[in-house]
Amino acid sequence: MTKNKNYIGIDISKLSFDVAIKNERDKYSHYKFSNDNEGFASFKKLLNEDLDVCVMEASGPYYLKLAQYLFDQNLFLSVVNPLVIRRFSQMRLSRTKTDKKDAVIIAEYGRAENPGLWKPEAEYVLEIKQMQAYVEQMNKSRTGFMRQKEAFKQNTMESIVLNESLDKMIAGLEIEISRIESKMMTIINCHHSRLFKQMQSIPGIGRKTAVLLIVISGGFTKFDNARQLSSYIGISPRIFESGTSVKGRSKICKMGMSRIRAMLYICSWSAKKCNNACRELYDRLVEKGKARKVALIAVANKLLKQAFALASKNEYYLQNN
Repeated sequence: MTKNKNYIGIDISKLSFDVAIKNERDKYSHYKFSNDNEGFASFKKLLNEDLDVCVMEASGPYYLKLAQYLFDQNLFLSVVNPLVIRRFSQMRLSRTKTDKKDAVIIAEYGRAENPGLWKPEAEYVLEIKQMQAYVEQMNKSRTGFMRQKEAFKQNTMESIVLNESLDKMIAGLEIEISRIESKMMTIINCHHSRLFKQMQSIPGIGRKTAVLLIVISGGFTKFDNARQLSSYIGISPRIFESGTSVKGRSKICKMGMSRIRAMLYICSWSAKKCNNACRELYDRLVEKGKARKVALIAVANKLLKQAFALASKNEYYLQNN
């Protein structure tokens, strides 16, 4: 993207969004609009479709409608990870935290970094993401009911009515989880049949993990290499070590998505046994004295590298003896 664009910062929330636009005096003017179609239309009147680039954070689901509106109006738009904006703000030593100031910071980030343009994801991808969020919530509810049932068992008086109700709720959730997960498999198999099979050919990666990897990576088209994907997911290890006075244990970086991160970590347990390359890596690290958790994180990264390689080469996994 060219440097002569005028970057407009947008700080969006559930009900409204704040806008920072640089004026003729090279200072920012501030505007506030409602986060609905009326507000979108009012905001559009301020824009120069040839020069202005709107920049906003991916703030939960609240940015989606405005982003889609701007895209449909053929306006330039960049959507940035909130963590990136936070780091940029910290580098600028900004201590002020208001919607008005945040919009200016977002605009300044656009000017400094020239982020790529946003385009909406395919409808089937959005549907799968919603299904995954729903399944995750049902799993949490199921776990809660199971813990509640176990807690009631420790009581001196056990209620038959409550046990029957809890069993019914747990069974119903398990049926719904299975049904939605089956639908997710069907959708991904329809759009990425070969890629879906390629992912499952990797020892250690199952159907659920394969689905999430494909969705998160956009069919492995959103990233140039496995390292970028690893950083995005947050499975890359973060080491606290500075000189001789500050040392800490390696931890998984928390900047990615917890669900896929947890699933990959679980996959690493299986991969260190049935995936030759992962087993060799795990054994080598443990022999060097690395903590088993650190070795498992390395195995999870290895799985991502294998997945990215297969997708890039359009191949199936071949186990080396």
